[in-house]
Amino acid sequence: MRYIEPHAHMVSRTTDDYQAMITAGCAAVCEPSFWAGFDRTSVQGFYDYFLQLTQYEPNRAKKFQLPHYSWLCINAKEAEDIKLAEEVISIIPEFIEADNVLGIGEIGLNRNTKNELTVFEMQVDFACKHNQMILIHTPHLEDKKKGTKLILDVLENHSQVDPSKVIIDHVEEHTIQMVKDLGYWAGVTLYPDSKCSKARAVDLLEVNGLDNIWLNCACDWGVSDPLAVPKTAIEMKHRGHNDETIDRIIFQNPNQFLSQNPKFKL
Repeated sequence: MRYIEPHAHMVSRTTDDYQAMITAGCAAVCEPSFWAGFDRTSVQGFYDYFLQLTQYEPNRAKKFQLPHYSWLCINAKEAEDIKLAEEVISIIPEFIEADNVLGIGEIGLNRNTKNELTVFEMQVDFACKHNQMILIHTPHLEDKKKGTKLILDVLENHSQVDPSKVIIDHVEEHTIQMVKDLGYWAGVTLYPDSKCSKARAVDLLEVNGLDNIWLNCACDWGVSDPLAVPKTAIEMKHRGHNDETIDRIIFQNPNQFLSQNPKFKL
């Protein structure tokens, strides 16, 4: 099968993961900016990380003929320090024109704090000013519904935001429809502990339809699976979904969204 992995943190993965993804049919991998496994204390740490996302990691993936794309931002988990966030945002223009950069992300909320919300609004403003697509992280578990509502309120109050160019990730049963009803794309994350299992993800597709939705593994430092998307495709096949439906979900839909940036080419 062919598939696109639209959300994976490959800097935290091994070379074996790249080999396994290619073997499974991965046509491209996209890497949003994320936590480094520890809180960075200076803008220089983010500068080096952005170099890693725009230079080193694409070259590592290229060795296995796998196109690598990235998104840049200060992530929600490190967005409590507003001064540091301002410094990080100030260096993003230096990297935004790189051939593999698709937009701003993953921005959003982690614990739904006032400072996180301020930094989120700053980065939405930045994305609109620079005509960039947006990838959004929604909080985990009990904070998800409240955080998703806060995120949607910010977006709806920003007249320059184009919902068709915004993906709101980590949706679950209680948030997916509120995202789709407003015209945004919804990301279903296949993560064993705090997000969706394969079975739950297919349930979401069957209940909420196939439009404006993608699957991703969000593999990172934690317990996660870089092959979660093709494994979920097998779950869909077991349930009787045909090859056309599976291809639409794991390849055509992410390709449709990501191709709004002309840099994304397969």
